[in-house]
Amino acid sequence: MDYKILGTDLTPSMLASLSKSDRELLCKELRDKIITTVSHNGGHLASNLGTVELTVSLLSVFDYTKDKIVFDVGHQAYSYKLLTGRFKQFDTLRQQGGISGFPRISESPYDAFDTGHSSTSISAALGMARARNIKGSDEYVVAVIGDGAMTGGLAYEALNDLGHSKNTKMLVILNDNEMSIDRNVGGMSKYLKELRISSGYLSAKKNTESFLNRIPILGKGIIAIIMAVKKFFRFLIYRKAPSMFEDLGLRYYGPIDGHDTEGLIKSLNAVKDLNVPVLLHIVTKKGKGYSFAEQNPSDYHGVGPFNIDEGVKSSSKLSYTGAFSGALLEVAARNKNVVGICAAMAIGTGMDKFAFKYPSKFFDCGIAEEHCVTMAGGMAASGMVPVVAIYSSFLQRSYDQIVHDVCFMNNHVVFAIDRAGFVGNDGHTHNGLHDISYLNSMPGMTILSPRDYTDLKMSLDYAVNVVKGPVAIRYPRGASPYEEQGPLYKDPALISKPHIVSDEGDDYVFISTGLFSKECEKTADILSKRGLKGRVISLTVLKPLNSSDIMDVIGDSRFVFTGEEGILSGGFGENLKLALTRAGYSGTVDNYAVEDQMIRAGTVDQQLKCAGLDAETMADRIEETIRRT
Repeated sequence: MDYKILGTDLTPSMLASLSKSDRELLCKELRDKIITTVSHNGGHLASNLGTVELTVSLLSVFDYTKDKIVFDVGHQAYSYKLLTGRFKQFDTLRQQGGISGFPRISESPYDAFDTGHSSTSISAALGMARARNIKGSDEYVVAVIGDGAMTGGLAYEALNDLGHSKNTKMLVILNDNEMSIDRNVGGMSKYLKELRISSGYLSAKKNTESFLNRIPILGKGIIAIIMAVKKFFRFLIYRKAPSMFEDLGLRYYGPIDGHDTEGLIKSLNAVKDLNVPVLLHIVTKKGKGYSFAEQNPSDYHGVGPFNIDEGVKSSSKLSYTGAFSGALLEVAARNKNVVGICAAMAIGTGMDKFAFKYPSKFFDCGIAEEHCVTMAGGMAASGMVPVVAIYSSFLQRSYDQIVHDVCFMNNHVVFAIDRAGFVGNDGHTHNGLHDISYLNSMPGMTILSPRDYTDLKMSLDYAVNVVKGPVAIRYPRGASPYEEQGPLYKDPALISKPHIVSDEGDDYVFISTGLFSKECEKTADILSKRGLKGRVISLTVLKPLNSSDIMDVIGDSRFVFTGEEGILSGGFGENLKLALTRAGYSGTVDNYAVEDQMIRAGTVDQQLKCAGLDAETMADRIEETIRRT
């Protein structure tokens, strides 16, 4: 498609002066560019297609060089990037050294706040609005949040605070598409379906208030009477008096058509200068403009490269998530106390099959990780065995709940931690690098890091049926490089023992965990060609460590190296080094992990290289250490 508008110098004044037909053309061009780029690079497709008209309308009313627009999560920011000076770089989306798939203040002065995780936009925007008030500046502040993110408790903490700020001028745009990643659940989803106001309500209310405020003395009294009548009729229609948002202290308008740019622009101009917090409720269609995504928005939330004409093709290749999904069905069939819990990601975590087979034992709590964990603690305290499936980077949000509501009571909660380690093109906000470190600090926590599908299956069985307290199983995104094989151990009681993956000599011992064992095996192959023969060990149980058996495997080797896809501080390697020291080991122990740095988007191999955890770099470091000693 030849672009007539997109790619030109789209200044705020130019965007504001576009005709209706030009805006319609711009929206078509944006959709074409987004679909084309995502089909090559992968990315978040359906959510970005649903907010094209909203973004064009926002930038027709607000000045992106001055005003602050905070996109919650950032799954809907591609149009914004294209319209704020990044058209030429857009082909590098989610590639190493390219532009991020999420808003990044390091990437553009027009990105107001880094996002990637859910429900943060209102809090961040309120902070900006209050800073503006203190400084006496005059920029507008807008938070754009989806109905999925509105299932997160942080959003309500912010709304509650914002509602008390009667004189804080700030706009919250609620993008209601009935979806987060999976279809939305819970009371808020039902509430938004019921909440409807006529299309003429917004302009009529604004014009009437403006007119009556100009009438001396009587004007304000008449407004009060009209407001009371309005609340009465709204109560008759909705049995709500007034809407929940107005109860919280916000001025509510909507819902309005989120794909009508002219109507959106009128609405935005009507509310932008109100000196009170405003919530504008818009309704959009996720996947708008691409039929495959419109029909199956969940399948087009986050996609890899695909053929535009054919759409995304599902893969039959087994993944760690798929292996967990099958293993969960097996343990649930044998243990009637198993229940499943997730945070708005039944499909993404592989919980959907469990939900289908055991609907009364499955609980999707929405984007509410803290609630998921504490609820799981309550279920465990009542004799159930909750399996809580959450991505590693999202589980970070429930740190206190894991400590206080699970570990302190030694509740038997099983955490299935998907996307552990590097995740590739989603970048640093989604890398699962912190879980080992913070879980290591928790009393009574058992940590498992299975190497392959068979190991994962046995780890889940062990976690559900053998462990008596809190237990976490971490596993990566994608497929296992290991071919189907027999188990590393036949008896689950042997799961804590170190497993010898290769044994060529005593020059060194390289101890690794999970999928990272594969990179360590490659390292050993490189070292072998350089004349250094060592032993590669894989550990499934990272906590508690089986120090005596590990010491037996180390034997007389004077060099021990550890490797992990996680942060160095507080990680598996540091824990093992301390355990070996206490056990009397006097040789050299070096830990290879992610140091104090952010590993940004790229392929997983590129991320490993950036962190110095690729086989070649580790082989160089090991050789240097051994030869200089």
